Amino acid sequence: MSESSSGLTTSNQKFCQSYSSCCSILSDTHDIPPVLTQNRGIIWQNCDSGLPSPLPSDSFKYLRWYDIEEHDVRGNQLQCPRVREGPSEEELFFRGEEHTWKKRTQVTDTEKWQKKLQENWENCAELNLSFQDLGDLYQAENFKRILQRLIRVEKLWLVDNSLTDLSAIRLPRCRELNVNKNHFTSFKELPKIPQIQHLSLAENNIMTLSGISDFRHTPLESLVLKRNPCEFQERYRQLVFSSLPNLKMLDGVPKLPEDCSPPSIRQLMLAHK
Repeated sequence: MSESSSGLTTSNQKFCQSYSSCCSILSDTHDIPPVLTQNRGIIWQNCDSGLPSPLPSDSFKYLRWYDIEEHDVRGNQLQCPRVREGPSEEELFFRGEEHTWKKRTQVTDTEKWQKKLQENWENCAELNLSFQDLGDLYQAENFKRILQRLIRVEKLWLVDNSLTDLSAIRLPRCRELNVNKNHFTSFKELPKIPQIQHLSLAENNIMTLSGISDFRHTPLESLVLKRNPCEFQERYRQLVFSSLPNLKMLDGVPKLPEDCSPPSIRQLMLAHK
């Protein structure tokens, strides 16, 4: 028995036995902490070889939801579906991710039609397709194919998708569109949205207000242009409100009395160059 500096009595023998017991338990377990890889995948180290082995779910990480068998979930039932395709087999080989390959079989016309029905984009009323990481051209083309099918969507989020031109897309019922953090340089590159009420274009690269008058005859009530070069134009707010008489709010700020003073003809010409 020994007395500690705090005045408490401890037993060295009991402490050593307890410590030895804990070490024995830890050495018998096979729980090894996970490792975060560079491509953001989590793997578990193999206790026998010390080499990393994939999680059971790792083989599904590049699949879209309708590529997973034995379910009947449809596109209009999802809020944030993954729609981009995974890397090619060659890319996966160079990444050392062969285990994620999905065997490609010949798809019949009937199976193609069934998959199209399962996507069911035509019935989506509210959809979030943000952060899709459209790194390859074929992914961007597939993405636009999906947008063309959104004939009934009313609320749509397309944030941070590196989009540059959606002028060929028409969204006839869209009332709310968020395309923040993309690469649009002009209002002319936006989709056709005749029923738009709320439009957010923050953090793009829109240089001038050219083309903004195309929204003059829409029910547009609120517009966000924060962190675009056009925001730094002289009398920016007056120019926007003079072009959009139905607008009630710009960049989160309601229309103010000083916003109603019309800009000069010269300023209008410079703004719309």
